[in-house]
Amino acid sequence: MFGPMEGDEMDHWKKRTRAVHSGIRRSQYNEVSEAIFLTQGFVYDTAEDAEARFVECGPDEFIYARYGNPTTSMFEQRMAALEGAEDGFATASGMAAVSGALTAMLRAGDHVVSSRALFGSCLYILEEVLRRYGVEVTFVDGTDLDQWRAAVRPGTKAVFFETVSNPTLEVIDIAGVAEIAHSVGALVVADNVFATPVFSRAVELGADVVIYSTTKHVDGQGRALGGIVLGTKQFVRKTLEPYMKHTGGAMSPFTAWIMLKGLETMDLRVRAQAASALAVAQALEGRLSRVLYPGLESHPQHALAMAQTGSGGTVLSFDVGSREAAFAFLNALEIVVISNNLGDAKSIATHPASTTHQRLPAEQKVTLGITPGLIRLSCGLEDPEDLVADVLRALEAAQASYPARDAAE
Repeated sequence: MFGPMEGDEMDHWKKRTRAVHSGIRRSQYNEVSEAIFLTQGFVYDTAEDAEARFVECGPDEFIYARYGNPTTSMFEQRMAALEGAEDGFATASGMAAVSGALTAMLRAGDHVVSSRALFGSCLYILEEVLRRYGVEVTFVDGTDLDQWRAAVRPGTKAVFFETVSNPTLEVIDIAGVAEIAHSVGALVVADNVFATPVFSRAVELGADVVIYSTTKHVDGQGRALGGIVLGTKQFVRKTLEPYMKHTGGAMSPFTAWIMLKGLETMDLRVRAQAASALAVAQALEGRLSRVLYPGLESHPQHALAMAQTGSGGTVLSFDVGSREAAFAFLNALEIVVISNNLGDAKSIATHPASTTHQRLPAEQKVTLGITPGLIRLSCGLEDPEDLVADVLRALEAAQASYPARDAAE
């Protein structure tokens, strides 16, 4: 087994090149496509070798697939190179990455500040799991830097936010929050799914730990669950890895291979999806009073989004006025499918109030802007003209059925 390429060899590469070549390791057969090492364990030449490896693994040595695997390691190194991070640990799902990163660094008595606009499962980790074990969590309006300043205090261990919130697409000022967090010694933990690895500058802007659900955009083709935590070698290998390898949240080698294949086309896919999302948002903007897409100048954080990523991303949300109109819209779609994923090659529409954020109390939904008529649309790789036509036709059908409660009135 040849070892992976070192960082100096790829420092001058652009992101698209890194997504294809970074971290490559080939067997003695010198294969073109990355090999899948479907093994749960590894053989040692001698008992002394086994003992030495359990004391400390070398850079291209492995013990057990739950601890690491050549295929999984390739994916981790490629994602780290793409993000500009030192290292990464691949996980079984995006939520395994979120829960693992936070749980590994926190203990009873610690304090965390988090933006309040989060995916439902992220809210569960912060509101239920961490608090159950004695971690104090303070929620703030993530777009208001004054609230971050007021909430952090000496001893705050971490701040957590989605760089673009799900599903209302609030954009967080990463550099601004990072400056506040670092002033009290807190780590900045950023869930970066909506920004995507293609458009991300999270590490450059001050994030210490970057989390992805690689189910979205990286695989991006509806095949496998996955996640990854990216950060410094110290955090990944000394804080995160011991927790993850003993609790069993590691990514499988086969899934890692799928993710490696997804990375090869991710840049092309994501840019095409973002272009379609902008086209749909522009088509809807004059028809509805509430269209949320960071790529539109009407978005409250449009300038910030353009400065941080240069793109509005692949997802938009819009309000059709009522639950009844939302269901009518969803049921009238012909190309767009109804599901709860995003970042997929197929366009996906979701009704957050009744699915992904269903468990939230009504007053919390109101605070977060998750109205009964809100639709989240993840744009795929269909022809953008077909996609716009499908959305507008479904909207006309919904408005014809429920004209009195249309959001534009």
